[in-house]
Amino acid sequence: MKKILYIALLLISTFGVSQKRVETSIDTTKNKIGAQFNLTLRVKADTTETVVFPHGNHFGPLEVIRSYVVDTVKKDNRYELVKKYGLTQFDSGKYKLPRLPILIDNKPFYSDSLNVEVGAVAVDTLKQKMYDIKPIMAAESIGIPMWVYILIVLAIIGGLGYLTYALVKKFQKKKTEEVIYKTPIEKATALLSNLEKKQLVQRGEVKDYYSELTDIARTYIEEVVHIPAMESTTSELIVALREAASNKKMPVNQETFENLERVLKTADLVKFAKSRPLDFEIEGDKEKIEKVIVVIDKSVPKEEEDEETEAFRELQRRKMLNRQKRNRILLTVGVVFLLLFATTVYFVMTKGFDYVKDNIIGHPTKDLVEGEWVNSEYGNPAIVIETPKVLKRIDAEKLFPKEVIALLKDYQTFVYGSMVDDFYISVATLSYKSEVQIDLSKSIEGSIAVVEQMGARNMIVKQEEYQTGKGLEGRKAYGTFSRKNAKGEDVKLVYQMLVFGQQNGLQQIVLMYREDDQYAKQMADRILNSVELKQVMQ
Repeated sequence: MKKILYIALLLISTFGVSQKRVETSIDTTKNKIGAQFNLTLRVKADTTETVVFPHGNHFGPLEVIRSYVVDTVKKDNRYELVKKYGLTQFDSGKYKLPRLPILIDNKPFYSDSLNVEVGAVAVDTLKQKMYDIKPIMAAESIGIPMWVYILIVLAIIGGLGYLTYALVKKFQKKKTEEVIYKTPIEKATALLSNLEKKQLVQRGEVKDYYSELTDIARTYIEEVVHIPAMESTTSELIVALREAASNKKMPVNQETFENLERVLKTADLVKFAKSRPLDFEIEGDKEKIEKVIVVIDKSVPKEEEDEETEAFRELQRRKMLNRQKRNRILLTVGVVFLLLFATTVYFVMTKGFDYVKDNIIGHPTKDLVEGEWVNSEYGNPAIVIETPKVLKRIDAEKLFPKEVIALLKDYQTFVYGSMVDDFYISVATLSYKSEVQIDLSKSIEGSIAVVEQMGARNMIVKQEEYQTGKGLEGRKAYGTFSRKNAKGEDVKLVYQMLVFGQQNGLQQIVLMYREDDQYAKQMADRILNSVELKQVMQ
């Protein structure tokens, strides 16, 4: 609806009909930098009509420094309302004060546009003593050197790498411990084989070797004979094992007890007295433990397990496998996350957050810039233009006054986005049935007034002549304005507007985008550079 209202008011503004109910005057058209221009608006209204004068901090390129109280003069049955403004400009040059909207019973009437000139203050260099420019003085740098950022990044990556390594090693160790074996003898045999593969003796870690060797034997005895082998001393373990063998009638010979006791005492000497057996003694102790485990396994009475016990063990085995699978997945996800985090931190520190946001997180207008563009013709008289997306046609005919529709031969408009979005494109064309004098400046002023009515504030307006690549002349308006976004925050936008009049037709291109969006600026430049026009179809 806002788009259609905007275009409808634009059409009406092209006729350039002056509103005689509003009189415009200014005390001077030439002034010095910072001096005040006194603008006066006079409105004639009935006693029952409501009049709303324009307000804001800027009227086009001029700054409003004072807004006077409305003065009311009664003449017969009508009122003359006089509103004065104090305006100024702090840059020298020629400026155009745009037409200002005055609402009379919610109907817009416009003041006249005025040209003013701001001159620089003359400086008498003969009376004023001049001095040479002072040399550049070196300032102390308070910034952080680049090598500090590099060290920080390397420290973060190193810490994450060590954490990843520790997690992998912990997972591998846990995985080894959680392997499910069908019988205790199978578990003990596998652990003895893994102990040999670690090559602890070859690396000089004899204490760790004997600690694991005796733990394997103690764990096996505890699981098979059901005595507290892990918590017992060497003497207590031998005594408890003899009693259990006697009670359960296990045919364990005296040599087995002696071999076990000899290895356990050797391990105690290695762990607590820092003894170091010879290599052949270490190998012999391993063989003794293997023989002890085999003898005990053969001597233990076999118990037949019922189906429920077997099913329970199978269920436990499956649960263990599922837990291992889940741990592997969590570890993989954690490692990937750490790597992504380290990569993100590296790019933020070296290239900046904007680079990461635009190239890793993503940027909507960047995607438009780098996407596949479309070159098409729109309207009649046709506008040839290249855009990142195909423009969609909107139908606004039902909202035009009948007197306006009666004058039009053809009217078409195409848009991308909306005037409240961060990026907006509008292409509009119209042609008249009969010859009409088109005023491009007043057309632009009417469009600017509509944008202000839709929430634009602090609008800066600049106009200049424009020429396409093929030499067709038109007019360009550009500048900035502020408005509230959907979150209620103030955002600053840039607008660019091209208007052409040829063969009794009007063609207009409007672009609006956020001032801080570098990709939107690239798009706008590419779009405007692609504009070409075709002649009106007779």
